[in-house]
Amino acid sequence: MQKLTRTWRKSQRESHYDEDDKFSLPTRDDNRPIDSQEQEELVRSLEKVQTQQSLLWRGVFSGLLLCYVAFLVYSIYQQAYYPWELRYHAYFMYEVDAWTIIAADWAAILVCLITIKGLLHESKYHKRWLWTSCCIGLIVAVFWLHHMLRLAKFRWDTLWLPLGPLSGAGICIYVDHLLNVSSEEVRKLRGYMYAFKARVSFALHLLVSGLLECSKHSVWKLSGTFSKSDVLFRILAL
Repeated sequence: MQKLTRTWRKSQRESHYDEDDKFSLPTRDDNRPIDSQEQEELVRSLEKVQTQQSLLWRGVFSGLLLCYVAFLVYSIYQQAYYPWELRYHAYFMYEVDAWTIIAADWAAILVCLITIKGLLHESKYHKRWLWTSCCIGLIVAVFWLHHMLRLAKFRWDTLWLPLGPLSGAGICIYVDHLLNVSSEEVRKLRGYMYAFKARVSFALHLLVSGLLECSKHSVWKLSGTFSKSDVLFRILAL
């Protein structure tokens, strides 16, 4: 009991300190400019986070597509060995033959595999894979919708047959676009940092050159002569 009392009192003191911190004045200026090393560390941390997020979400959506592929393989197996036993296939019993249904399922698997290839393939051509899968998915969707509209009654429970592969490819294209935008923003931030460094270096070069010209014309009453590196060292030491 005494131990619980001490723990409660300690938590009360910590919460009291936290409330005081909320209303206390800042002890340092958070708006101060950061130096080059801090900028480099910040950009590196952002690049690391962006890379981790990219791998995470690409892996998540690739895993979902693989699960859909596994389901389609099961569907093909059932249609090949036990034709028309699955309800969503049995609706089309009098419209198409069994092997046409199997071919359509294989086409849906192809769409998913190409989408996974484009989502995980690190190259400048990965968008071609994604858009190719979207085009094939559109063909599969047209096939299923054509036969669904020919049924005596439109079956809403089979709507995933045309929209499944196509929507999967479309969602992955959108995810890839978002991740590329995030990566581009990080690259722009690093480019801004390098551009700022170049401008600072150029300004220092002009400043040192001007100081040396002034020293040559005896504007400064200094004893002795200084090289460019000496003057730069003195400026940076201020």
